[in-house]
Amino acid sequence: MMPKRTVLVVEDDPEVRNYLEMALRCQGYQVETAEDGEEALARLDNGGGQRISVVLLDILMPRKEGLEVLREIRVSRPNLPVIMLSGLSSPLKVVEAMKGGASDFLAKPVSHEDLDQAIRKALQAALGEEQGACAAGEPEPAAFPGTATPHSEAMLDRVAASDVPVLLQGETGVGKEMLARKLHARSPRARKPFLKVNCAALPSELVESELFGYERGAFTGAFRNKPGKFEMADGGTIMLDEIGDMDLKLQAKLLHVLQDQEFERLGGREPVRVDVRVMAATHCDLEAAVREGRFRADLYYRLNVICLRVPPLRERREEIIPLAEFLLAKHTPPASRPPALPPVLKRALLAYDWPGNVRELENVMRRYLVLQDAEGLARELGRRNLASAPSSAGPIVAPAQAGARRDSVLEAVNQAKLEAERQAILDALNATRWNRKRAAQLLRIDYKALLYKMKKLALAEEAPAESACRERYLTAAQGA
Repeated sequence: MMPKRTVLVVEDDPEVRNYLEMALRCQGYQVETAEDGEEALARLDNGGGQRISVVLLDILMPRKEGLEVLREIRVSRPNLPVIMLSGLSSPLKVVEAMKGGASDFLAKPVSHEDLDQAIRKALQAALGEEQGACAAGEPEPAAFPGTATPHSEAMLDRVAASDVPVLLQGETGVGKEMLARKLHARSPRARKPFLKVNCAALPSELVESELFGYERGAFTGAFRNKPGKFEMADGGTIMLDEIGDMDLKLQAKLLHVLQDQEFERLGGREPVRVDVRVMAATHCDLEAAVREGRFRADLYYRLNVICLRVPPLRERREEIIPLAEFLLAKHTPPASRPPALPPVLKRALLAYDWPGNVRELENVMRRYLVLQDAEGLARELGRRNLASAPSSAGPIVAPAQAGARRDSVLEAVNQAKLEAERQAILDALNATRWNRKRAAQLLRIDYKALLYKMKKLALAEEAPAESACRERYLTAAQGA
């Protein structure tokens, strides 16, 4: 049994410190706390500091700021994961923290899910286990019920056995990463690393150093050589998530890697040769992006050798109940039995449209596991469906006129639904001063789903310039 990890929380605000301590203990971690940077360094310098596995470090603190503490930690404990926290921080501070060696950056208020994900990712990186469940010698990860793809298992086996790039398309939360891991686990590269990089999670300059690494002295804070994900995945597979959001300059460098299997680190002069299979995932329409000049056509054709579409959950309703039961079992403590799904909840699960797909279903099952309130959860899902439905279905049409007016009525219904959706999103954005993450929480939808809807409804163009710039940088620095 793996021992519990210890997290050191360095936060001067007692309310935030207590919240983080409670959240971490609920997630199974041991917790130590410090009120400022000097106390944190003292804890790390004494003998007991060796038991600290991760540090949660606030940027703005009295006596000694977080960035200064980060630099001192990097001298004494270069491999200790440090996750920076901040409520108000400029984009320059975020970039400085990441270049200074921070493992991740989280903006306050921090959700339980984001906190758990950031710590897990930091621990995996520190232990050299970024290949996740598909590491050398490990079996294929436990897959969700169903294929999550319209293609047969035989075809997936043929795709896995090949060595060509794969493009995975589908809405956010449908399970594209799961399918990529499944293909890797069935491939001849299964005993080599599987690494994932979210191209939308960091500013372009950080994505470049994350992918290709850097030489010592390449920029301020580059105290040592650091290999990139392509080097770390040599012989294995790399998954480029949200490839449609990659900067055009990086697209050119990625095309070079795909063509020649070599690249140069930031600040380096010698080419680095690698043998890596590339899988790319996106919820964007890349063909439209090519037409609009946002994505290179040559890179699109290089990646699109095999394209697999992962359908949304609403198009595979036969998988909803098996998926729900699987997720309940996944999150049930080992010594307990997962609760049954009552008929009232099953009906609600099947009737709901699941805009957040499998990710949203997983969150609902985790909530049910805690609250055990099937009827209350069923009512909430029903309210969500009603809230997303159009307010009016248009005029009643006589049967004799139905055939002639069907198209115009459906068009009016769709238009009314889009307008209602647009107004709801605008209201949420205005209420949160165009903080997209908080607006997504207010609307109870996935953050990436909100970005997709804003783009579809042309709302991104209406954002105040200052708010849009600040939001883009803060969101990009958080990591996924």
